[in-house]
This record gives sequence, C-alpha cells and structure tokens, in this order.
Amino acid sequence: MLRLRGNSPATVDEKGRLKLPSTFKADLEAFAKGEGEGNYRHYLTSLDGRSARLYPLPVWEAIEARLAQVPGTNPAKRRFLEVTAYYGCEVEPDAQGRFVIPPILREAAQLLGEVAILGQMDHLAIWNKSGFERRLAAEPMTTDDLAQLAELGI
Repeated sequence: MLRLRGNSPATVDEKGRLKLPSTFKADLEAFAKGEGEGNYRHYLTSLDGRSARLYPLPVWEAIEARLAQVPGTNPAKRRFLEVTAYYGCEVEPDAQGRFVIPPILREAAQLLGEVAILGQMDHLAIWNKSGFERRLAAEPMTTDDLAQLAELGI
C-alpha cells in the first residue's frame, strides 16, 4: 500500500524538470517494485490548473477503472476527463529521478522555481510554494471542516 505523507520542498528548473525529494522517490520506487517490473511510469495532471498531481500509473489506472463504470453521459465524468486529459500526460523519471512537467501545466500552475510537494496518501500534490502558502492563509481549516472529519471518525 502506498502512503505518501508530509511536505518536501523542491525546485523546478528552467527546463521544467522536477527532481523528487529522496523520501518520496524511495516510497514511489518501493511501490513500483511491488507492482511489478516497468511500473515506474506516472500520470501527471491537474484538476484545476492551480497545482499538479503525480499519480503512480497503477493508482491512476484504478481511477480510470472506476470511471469506466460511470455512464459516458455523466457530466462530472466528462468534465473530470476533459480537465485531467488537458493537463495530463504519462511521465517517467530520468536516471536522476527527474520528471519534466509539460509547459501547459507548468505555466498554468506557475511551477517554476520553489515548489512544495505534499504527500496525499496515494499521490503527490505539487504547488508553487508561495502560491500554496497564500492559499493556506486565505483558506484555513474551519470548524466545519473539523466537524466533517469528526463525522468520518477522524
């Protein structure tokens, strides 16, 4: 089971390459080994253009399998597939563990220079560091958030 957690700062270089921090790299490699040979590929996408999401390909394929069960006429499915396809592409790390973030996603989410990489259990969220800090300040956890989590037993 994949359990990505915590925050690691990183940098996206001028060529759009992101080197994964060693902790996340080790977790993803261990997961890939458990999934079988050749599973170092990932799906890099976004749900809103504000941040990127890096999914190990088996995790993304499980999402696609669940989506395949939803009728094609479902508007939420259509919108989800459109936005994740627009920003998305399969990526594979190079020998140094770097991924190239496609220009369309890099520009939309302003992923250049300092970024924050956040473990989200089964995927990584990649944010422009200063943009994420502004979002944290503008959208803090509320008592309603805490109440909803308590209802879920968390």
